[in-house]
Amino acid sequence: MSIKKKLGLGVASAALGLSLVAGGTFAYFSDTEITENTFAAGTLDLSVDPSTIINVNNLKPGDWMNRTFKLKNDGTLDISKVILTTDYDNEELAKHIRVNFLRNLDKSGVVTPNDIVYSTTLDQLKGTAPDAVQKKIWSPFGENSGLKAGTKDDFKVQFEFVDNGKDQNHLQNASLKLTWTFEAKQTAGESR
Repeated sequence: MSIKKKLGLGVASAALGLSLVAGGTFAYFSDTEITENTFAAGTLDLSVDPSTIINVNNLKPGDWMNRTFKLKNDGTLDISKVILTTDYDNEELAKHIRVNFLRNLDKSGVVTPNDIVYSTTLDQLKGTAPDAVQKKIWSPFGENSGLKAGTKDDFKVQFEFVDNGKDQNHLQNASLKLTWTFEAKQTAGESR
């Protein structure tokens, strides 16, 4: 090998060695932190107790039936409203069954025992969507509208087979299957 080649190889080796030494001795401070984050969605869980509010036979015009039931929020999120939808299978009889919502005991505060909050026949109730947990009576007492997580509202309702003072013989032996669907809606989103 010629001296030129040896010298060139030596210079190249020295340059490589210097670059390794410079790169290997470069130092800096560092610190690392790790965060573990969680997103967990809440639940809406509405229940009705009892699941069958009314089941009666042998009705005649003028009869009325008082019932109580509870809407319970068994979920972890507050409910802003509970939409009530009504369905049934006998249009003619539905015109003669009046529903008197006597009270939502938790929202009404201090009212007289037979204070009817809302009254309508089943055929008029169908197609509407009233909010069952809305505070309808102004009162400084009682809860605000909605249903907080872990709470319940107590309801009194009266069903009445309206005696219209006319011949209602065509309703003998008639029956009606009533389906009430309670749909819970969440509260609005908020900064968390």
